[in-house]
Amino acid sequence: QVRLVECGGGSAQSGGSLTLSCVRSEFPDKNYCMGWFREAPGKEREGVASIDTDGTVRYVDSVKGRFTISLDRNKDVLFLQMDSLKPEDTARYYCVAPCPHADISDPAWTTGEYGFWGQGTQVTISS
Repeated sequence: QVRLVECGGGSAQSGGSLTLSCVRSEFPDKNYCMGWFREAPGKEREGVASIDTDGTVRYVDSVKGRFTISLDRNKDVLFLQMDSLKPEDTARYYCVAPCPHADISDPAWTTGEYGFWGQGTQVTISS
């Protein structure tokens, strides 16, 4: 059964760090872009970061310089290292595969044109 399972969320103070993980399993083909999107109450869904098959990474402007996406292809684990966290990063974070679009700012990330996604993991940042 194709699955994406996220973990690593939690609470942190502003300026702190968290690392999210997403384990993928039973995917018949592993050669595709993977990424993270987030949802917060009262806010539009937002693509956060993606990593393509050639290693190209893309970030939404609001997290550039603070978040780092990486993929361990041998272990099939996608990571999102989040540093210098801000209260506005508070959201539920989801792993997605394949990416709805190579461009992280494309509306497809907002409209939810996803193939597979996990159950999400909550991140709460206090000021």
